[in-house]
Amino acid sequence: MTVLRLARSELKRMTGGLLPKLTILALTLVPLLYGAVYLYANWDPYGKLNQIDAALVVEDTGAATSDGSRLDAGHKVADSLLEAHNFNWQQVSSSADADEGVSSGKYAFALKIPRDFSANLASPGSFDAANQAMLNVTTNDANNYLLSTIVDKLTTAVHSTVAKEVGEETANKLLTGFGTIHSQMLKASDGAHSLADGVSSLHTGAASLHEGTGSLRSGAAELAAGQHKLLDGANALNSGAGQLSSGLGQLKDKTATLPQDSRQLADGAAQVAAGNAALNAKVQGLAGQMAAADQAAAQAERAKVAESTARMVASGLMLQPQADALMADYDAHNTRAPSGAAAALKGAAGQIQQLADGSAAVSAGAAKLAGATPALTGAVGKASAGADQLASGSAALASGEQNAAAGADKLSEGAAQLDDGAAQLDSGSAQAADGAGTLAGEIAKGAGQVPNPDDSQKNSLAKVIADPVAVSNVSQAKAGSYGAGLAPFFLTLALWIGIFMLVQAMRPITQRALASNAPSWKIAAGGWLPFLTVAAVQASLLTLVVDVGLGLNPVHPVLMWVLMLAAAMAFSAIIQGIVALLGTPGKLVVLILLVLQLVSSGGTFPWQTTPEPLHVVHQVLPMGYVVGGMRHLIYGADLAGIVPVMLGLVGYTVLGLAMSAVAVHKHKFWTLKTLKPEIAV
Repeated sequence: MTVLRLARSELKRMTGGLLPKLTILALTLVPLLYGAVYLYANWDPYGKLNQIDAALVVEDTGAATSDGSRLDAGHKVADSLLEAHNFNWQQVSSSADADEGVSSGKYAFALKIPRDFSANLASPGSFDAANQAMLNVTTNDANNYLLSTIVDKLTTAVHSTVAKEVGEETANKLLTGFGTIHSQMLKASDGAHSLADGVSSLHTGAASLHEGTGSLRSGAAELAAGQHKLLDGANALNSGAGQLSSGLGQLKDKTATLPQDSRQLADGAAQVAAGNAALNAKVQGLAGQMAAADQAAAQAERAKVAESTARMVASGLMLQPQADALMADYDAHNTRAPSGAAAALKGAAGQIQQLADGSAAVSAGAAKLAGATPALTGAVGKASAGADQLASGSAALASGEQNAAAGADKLSEGAAQLDDGAAQLDSGSAQAADGAGTLAGEIAKGAGQVPNPDDSQKNSLAKVIADPVAVSNVSQAKAGSYGAGLAPFFLTLALWIGIFMLVQAMRPITQRALASNAPSWKIAAGGWLPFLTVAAVQASLLTLVVDVGLGLNPVHPVLMWVLMLAAAMAFSAIIQGIVALLGTPGKLVVLILLVLQLVSSGGTFPWQTTPEPLHVVHQVLPMGYVVGGMRHLIYGADLAGIVPVMLGLVGYTVLGLAMSAVAVHKHKFWTLKTLKPEIAV
């Protein structure tokens, strides 16, 4: 039994009567009911927003701008919204009525422009009272959840439009202000040049003044130095004169009794001289007597020594020559000197003689001093009086020089300060001259840099300033409508659901085929081909209706149809294989796979935004690859990724057939459970 014969036999069974034919027809139309009808209902919802009732409340009272014109932005915004007719705007008189209408569902949402809208738009003209203008929106998700997102886009667009208009007007005024600044800076530049000329003249005069004050400072310093030297001399003179006066005064006091004292000295000296002469005579006589006594004592002592040596010779204790030698030695070494008293008396006699001579001379000098002291005391008195006069004069001179020196110091200090001030004036005026010149040049340069646009330039620049960023949106592949954006996901999903519905009426494996001796793979392929045939019809019909009926207009229509057929091949193989292997529980598995692919294939949001475990599901199951491939073929993106998708679908097909072959092999062995299953297929 061949594969085609098995498939043809199953197809004949499925179309053997009217009801089976109607069943197959209904199953073929299932993808259309889910895919085409859903896309039809949601093909262009944004183009139908003008059928939605929305409340519009304008309470803006307008405002006066800084240039005296009138701004009525609230009514301008309302007029533009009514003209655009994005929604079916219903003008409502009060915010309370609009809110009540949103709450009851009468209005989908409400847009309210408050009383101070224009005033706040004009407020940036005053730096102290700038406020943002507000647009108040009231929504209710009970009316529709996605409507809030749509309204956000609307209000963002209104915000951008109003901000652009107001910003353009403000920028125009700003550019006008630049022109005013430019002209005023030119006037300031002329004034700065005049200032530079005046400051230059000031610098010339300051330089001359500094030269003169320098000479004055030098002379004042020399004068102060001379005055201080003179003051030092005057102070020294005053000090010496005072000391001289004090010393002469003391000398005068001390020499007042000098004549009388010198006379007494002379008399006393004469008496001393007379006494010394008498004393000298007595001392000389006494010295002679003491010398004679010493001579007699010496002779008596030698006689005793001679007598002793003679007795010793006589007794034989000493020889005569020894005795002679002893006496000779005695004479040589024992010459008797005068006694101490005699010698002292002799020396005193000499001194007394000198004293007598000196006292006689002193007596003569004292007599002369006594005669001269009266004249000396008179001269000392006169000198003391003159020293007193000198001290008084030198004191006055020192006081005058002190004042003169202080004045010279002040003059020198003032001259120095004047010279320093002149130097600072000279330096400052030089810097001021340079600065004034630089100021004039920079103001002139700055005036050239400050814009001075004409009316045409102001209008052009104002538009750029008000809306400085423009988005150049290059779309490499673009869906033509909301329905076209959802088509890849819903076509793929509808195809899976349509094939899943086939297992409700078609048998994955026939009992007749299981009873044959055909190989397992042939039976598996024969059971799959009817599913593939109906699935291919489903895919072709769905593609035709969406392309022609709804106007999808894919960039690559033939390749899109081929991809739909490949998806039908893979989906039918997987679904037929799972149900063949697991039986009735397999249908639940197919349903679970449908749910997993529904949330992980990235049909609406990118699959990367799903939880991490679903990333694995996206990588393993086929629907995500089919959705991605359909987008490339419908929108005209790069086709390099289509070949891997096709190869992947072939792989899924082989996997499904392998499961079906395993199921055939398993079901060839009959058991009681086979004859009476727990759940009938």
